[in-house]
Amino acid sequence: AMSKSAVKISSDLLSNPLCEQEPSFLEMVTAFDTAMKRMDSFNQEKVDGVWLGNGSAGSVVESFSSVFPSLNVAVKRREQTLQDYKRLQSKVEKYEEKERTGPVLAKLHQ
Repeated sequence: AMSKSAVKISSDLLSNPLCEQEPSFLEMVTAFDTAMKRMDSFNQEKVDGVWLGNGSAGSVVESFSSVFPSLNVAVKRREQTLQDYKRLQSKVEKYEEKERTGPVLAKLHQ
């Protein structure tokens, strides 16, 4: 979005009457416009490559895991914690369904 705004600003500057009066200003604005358009197309290629290449946000995380190794470790830790949580949640549900005896209540409140 930011590069789109910069392209719009550079286009507006090119249509400014001052460009007709000052050749040096026109040259500077033309260079700025060219740079903004190149930046926008570069950004769009990168965004399309990430999102269209694999089609998921998970693939974005995977593509950055080689750049940020700590991110990869954090994602693995999160997945492990999520598995542990689901496993323990199913145990709790199992004990809640059982008859409320002493040993069951003790395991339920651990």
